[in-house]
Amino acid sequence: MATTIFITGGARSGKSRFAEELAHRFGTPLGYLATARALDDEMAERINKHRLRRGDAWQTMEEPLYLSQALAGCDGAFKAVLVDCLTLWLSNLLFYYEERQEDAETHIMEDVRRLAATLAGMRTPVIVVSNEVGQGIVPENRLARRFRDIAGQANQLLAAMADEAHIVISGIPLRLK
Repeated sequence: MATTIFITGGARSGKSRFAEELAHRFGTPLGYLATARALDDEMAERINKHRLRRGDAWQTMEEPLYLSQALAGCDGAFKAVLVDCLTLWLSNLLFYYEERQEDAETHIMEDVRRLAATLAGMRTPVIVVSNEVGQGIVPENRLARRFRDIAGQANQLLAAMADEAHIVISGIPLRLK
């Protein structure tokens, strides 16, 4: 059974950079499981900056919806896998289930529990990055409030099952467990 490391923090707090540093401690090759989609030019630029910063030690895999399957499929192929980020995966799932007029929260939490089970069975160490979205004001619209609540529940579940949990604030990582 491998290690699961959960990293959370606010937007632009340094979570990804810290996660990359931790991953390098496991050696190479490294897997980067990206959940973002380049739906506009600004997001495409963000993705490109992340890729350039990571360099050649990383093999990038993109999976916006089927995270558990993607992780299971690359188990054993890398010294460590970095999932960046859980929050974008959750928003992808929320829009996916909302478009189908399905019970998004129930389905997403099933997907999160499936992810936790996959992580528990991995041979490869996995670092999961997620935004802390519950420390700001209450969003004014229903969809944003649902997302905040789902992200909070998902973060709690994955932080609880992780071997290590960290929060990054202003570029400074703090170990929670």
